[in-house]
Amino acid sequence: MSTTARLYATVSVSAFLFAMHPARAQTIGAGLQPEYVIVTADRARIADPTAVDVQISAAKAYEQINTVNTEDMLKYAPSLIVRKRHYGDTQDPVATRTSGLGASARNLIFVDGILVSSPIGNNNSAASPHFGVAAPQDVSRIDVLYGPFSARYAGNSIGATIAITTRMPDRFELYGDATGAVENFRQYSTDQTVGTWQLSGGVGDRTGAFSWRLSANHLDSSAQPLGYATLTRPAATSAAGTVLSGAFNNLNRTGAPIVVIGDTGIEHQVQDTDTLRLAYDFDNHWQLAYSASLFHQDNDAGVRSYLQGPAGSTVYAGNSNINGYNYNVAASTFSNQVTNTQQTQLAQGLSLTSDKDGDFAWELLASDYAYLNDKQRVPTAALPGAFTAGAGTINRMNGTGWYTLDANGVWKGWVTHELAFGLHRDAETFAQQRNNLTDWIAGGTGTVANAAKGRTATNAVWVQDIWSLLPGVKAALGVRYEDWRAYAGSNTSASPALSVTQPRISASTLSPKASLAWTMSDTWTVTGSWGVAYRMPTVTELYQAITTGTSLTVPNPNLRPERASSYELAAERRSGNSRFRLSLFEEDITSALLSQTAPLVAGSPTLFSFVQNVDRTQVRGIEMVADQYDAFIPGLELMASLTAADGRIRQDSTFAAAVGKFLPGVPKLKANAMATYRLEDWVFTLGARYSDRSFGTMDNSDPISQTYQGFAGYFVADARVRYNVNENWNISLGVDNLNNDKYFLFHPFPQRTFVMEVHFAR
Repeated sequence: MSTTARLYATVSVSAFLFAMHPARAQTIGAGLQPEYVIVTADRARIADPTAVDVQISAAKAYEQINTVNTEDMLKYAPSLIVRKRHYGDTQDPVATRTSGLGASARNLIFVDGILVSSPIGNNNSAASPHFGVAAPQDVSRIDVLYGPFSARYAGNSIGATIAITTRMPDRFELYGDATGAVENFRQYSTDQTVGTWQLSGGVGDRTGAFSWRLSANHLDSSAQPLGYATLTRPAATSAAGTVLSGAFNNLNRTGAPIVVIGDTGIEHQVQDTDTLRLAYDFDNHWQLAYSASLFHQDNDAGVRSYLQGPAGSTVYAGNSNINGYNYNVAASTFSNQVTNTQQTQLAQGLSLTSDKDGDFAWELLASDYAYLNDKQRVPTAALPGAFTAGAGTINRMNGTGWYTLDANGVWKGWVTHELAFGLHRDAETFAQQRNNLTDWIAGGTGTVANAAKGRTATNAVWVQDIWSLLPGVKAALGVRYEDWRAYAGSNTSASPALSVTQPRISASTLSPKASLAWTMSDTWTVTGSWGVAYRMPTVTELYQAITTGTSLTVPNPNLRPERASSYELAAERRSGNSRFRLSLFEEDITSALLSQTAPLVAGSPTLFSFVQNVDRTQVRGIEMVADQYDAFIPGLELMASLTAADGRIRQDSTFAAAVGKFLPGVPKLKANAMATYRLEDWVFTLGARYSDRSFGTMDNSDPISQTYQGFAGYFVADARVRYNVNENWNISLGVDNLNNDKYFLFHPFPQRTFVMEVHFAR
């Protein structure tokens, strides 16, 4: 039996035993269920597709998970993978059961109604979510809804909708955390200890109808290398060039021989997040709330060359002979990986909500996310001179941002119907300009090298009815209409000369949703759901310029929305302290927006990679989730989940080699498990996370996964011990990647890391 099959069988049997094991303690009542770290919610029982599939209690996540950043709380959520390369990482997209890490636009992520999943792009870099808007100590819970089964949410909910809710005080409170993490990273010539420290705190109070909270978070993080400088080995040996030592022979992900000549992406980040939240409860059962979160980051990324010259000096460029082969190491090989990034971003949200207990309830929401300052400086001169001076470029995204407006209502006055409806608008602005610099470190901006800009906007209306058909049977029927447009797009370049004004495009879509639930008994519920969703092209997908040698070409920005048709059949069993859920799911996407290789000019033999509409993709799979409280012995809590998926490219008229291949970034198997034992003031937790390897290319032409830019499988164990000193103080010690698995998800990921936290609250 293969390793994958053994793991599948082990997790399946464990999940079954957790679900079927009889309770030994008293039944967990409704009041205790939110205390689970992972809670499969009541979606099936009430047939409401807007109800969450998974709820993560922040209080329990702090007990069981080494939480330095807010996204750490999602580490054990079923089917999800957060690509967090180090503590403080701002490029940390979420992969779901049907989409990989490069499909960030298929997720919606909110913090108190503020949209923090970057709607300007669909990638795992600049379009990653802004989890830093919510500091971990301010989070109350995280709700996760899988699939586009709610009419309330836009087509970007194809993968998942993640709603982070922060807490408000009901009395005076003062709290603070001090956290430290240490990692010893060993790979190639690198053997170094890197660390992170974080200080956070807050104060809040409630006076009558008015409540407020002010918090601050400061993080200083040094990371392991995030990349490597590599050279493709020539076909024949040669004696030409200066003989250098220190390089390592290896294979790249396509199996071609390479040499690894140094570390890149050695980041040192200093981040500050300051958050203010105000709320006022009116006598008429309305609440007005305002949130503001100011994020600032200063990030220096460095490099380290392994190459040593005959005299022992470090070499970064030049005509070289490495292991008997001749290479011309370009100045850009290392210098383009040295960067300084400064960012200041402001997120704001305003809401007016009515009491949801009456027959009629309203909700008005507005949010805005603004890039006040976003600059990255990069040298173009050769190292080591460029470490202190020299020419370079500065890339600015100042003025980029988005806003959302929502007006929602619900009517509960009918006996058998609950009618919900709403209006929505979102608008995105992308502005990017790159200038030449005579001094890349401190020089003023020079001539414009290239620029891109554009806007998108969506207006939507939705309605949804939850209908009690029969005792124990409910149906949810909904529809969402969206009117989308892209406009004000342009691309300019100094060399080669280019000035293009892009055409205005638009689309109107209608997305039906349906769900039917049958409560068969006190313990079993079966739910079937179907939903259609349209994910509109993002502004950067439409207006991204492609550089090809001495010419620059802009792809036709007439991308079509991708259409997803999603299905789920789920059965859930609850008995006393246990819960077991089995889900079968399928997702079919036509005109899928993916980056793939094709000619830029019709009939040309030269291929380049850019975003295109792929005719059809399909993912089919099964998900199992099990929770058991007081399992086998009092105080022992067990949780496990397993997701098996078969994601394929079914039709691709542009790239025939991709047809029938696995979708990039969608592993065949993902699983996690966690055991927690509570003994008086102590909490002991051991967890494990597993994923099969996946592919990074459309035609699966990357068979080597355990290498830089490969997507390897991994098995990672985590441990945590928490001790409650008294009602105000607790201390936690933990280890991430206890077994020190050295794996790649394109980037090398953290190795064994020790974490310590001291928490105070009163």
